Order: sequence, then structure tokens, then C-alpha cells
Amino acid sequence: MSVHTERSGPVTTIVMERPDVRNAVDSATADALVAEFEAFNRDPQAKVAVFFGSHGTFCAGWDLKYGASLAGKDARRELDLDFPQGAAPVPRGPMGPSRLELAKPVIGAVAGAAVAGGMELALWCDMRIMEEDAFFGVYCRRWGVPLIDGGTVRLPRIVGMGRAMDIILTGRKIDAEEAYRIGLCERVVPRGQARQAAESLALEIARFPQGAVRADRRSAYRQHGLSVRAAMEQEWANGAGTLAEAIQGAARFASGKGRHGAFDDI
Repeated sequence: MSVHTERSGPVTTIVMERPDVRNAVDSATADALVAEFEAFNRDPQAKVAVFFGSHGTFCAGWDLKYGASLAGKDARRELDLDFPQGAAPVPRGPMGPSRLELAKPVIGAVAGAAVAGGMELALWCDMRIMEEDAFFGVYCRRWGVPLIDGGTVRLPRIVGMGRAMDIILTGRKIDAEEAYRIGLCERVVPRGQARQAAESLALEIARFPQGAVRADRRSAYRQHGLSVRAAMEQEWANGAGTLAEAIQGAARFASGKGRHGAFDDI
């Protein structure tokens, strides 16, 4: 299998494993990734996911050998990934889960290369932990392959338009130090430790009351493009449904839990 899932309590780790092509994604792998992330989203016991590429590489992008097999064909028809009209279900992205809007957090654990479509998969995650020798880059710039898995949408929102254009138009390598400096990743860890660090962070997030975690995550995404007033209105409507959970939390604090900012006894 090119994709497999490992579960440890509330943390689900989804692993790409195609070492012969540095975890490049073909059609079957894209389908498998979507199936695993949708299963995670449905699982009531699963709270946070970690997205990891095995054998020292996160993902080298779209499988160009598969792409080359489309020569002489109507590639758009063959891929059959156009957005539908109306309320029909949205097909998966070329790389798989890039169009999914999950209800739960996903942490990208980035080792080695996360380039081209692999970078887009990392951008799809809520946050990214990179190993010190890991790197991003729009390497598909060399071959005329466009960013069609959210790269031109998410990258400017994360790092700003000017930096995004520098990365997109040049295709250059972005090492972990620069990624951290410009906000393209949130943490940098020693080589070989991205998965462990991501799973530890996932477990930390999973400890919290999940109603508020998911409501705040959802609100942060939904505020894009809204006026301050409209964003505040949707924040209230979105968060008000968790007030019962909030009152229970306030009662735990009143009983003596979590004083002085303590996170270990909540």
C-alpha cells in the first residue's frame, strides 16, 4: 500500500510510503490519501492527525512519470477533476486531499523534500513541523506544471503576497531556517524527529476540550475575505455552540484546576 494509517489513542498518523519515487503522488495514491483523511474525519475517537512521508522524504510532488503517460491525451478529461457546477460533491485534488475541508486539525511532519505538489500538501495542513534539513520549493516550475492543489491560494495567505511571488515565480529552494523565519513552518526539529515532534504536539492539542478547539480553528479559516464586523458575527455564531463546554471548564478552574497558567492538570 502506498498509504497507511497508524493510530495511537486520539492521534492518527497518515503515512505516504512510495520510497522508489520519493513519495510522489499518482492517481491511486491520491485516492488512498483522501480515503484515509476522510476516515480520520469520521472517526469519533480521532482528534488530531499527523501527515508524514516515510523514508526521509515528505513528498516529491505529482508523479511526473504518471503525468508523462498522459501525453497525446486530453489531460483535463483524463484527470476528471474539474469543479462541478452547483452543489455537487467536489472531486479530490490532483494530489489527493488538497480540497478537503476537515473538521479536525492536521499537522504536517516534514522530512526531506516537500516540493511542488508535496509543498502544496504541506500547505494544506494546519501547521508544519520541519526537520532542520527539510526544504520546500516549487520545483515543478522547471517543467511547466502549475500549482493546482491550493499553492497559489494558501501560500500568499501564509507568508504574504511578495514572499509568495518570490517562491512561486522562481521555484527556488526554501530551507527550514528560511521557512521558519517567514512563517512557512511553525517549528524546526533535528533530523529524524519530525514525526515524533508532530505526534507529541497532536497529543497536546488532543488533551483540550475539542468543541472549542474545532470552533476556533473553523472560525480562523472562515474569516478570510470578511469585514471585521462580518468576521466577528461569524465568530460569535460559530463559538456560541460551545458555551456549555466553556461553563464546564470554568467550573474546573473554580475548583482549583489549571491555576497560574498550568497546563498539566486541566
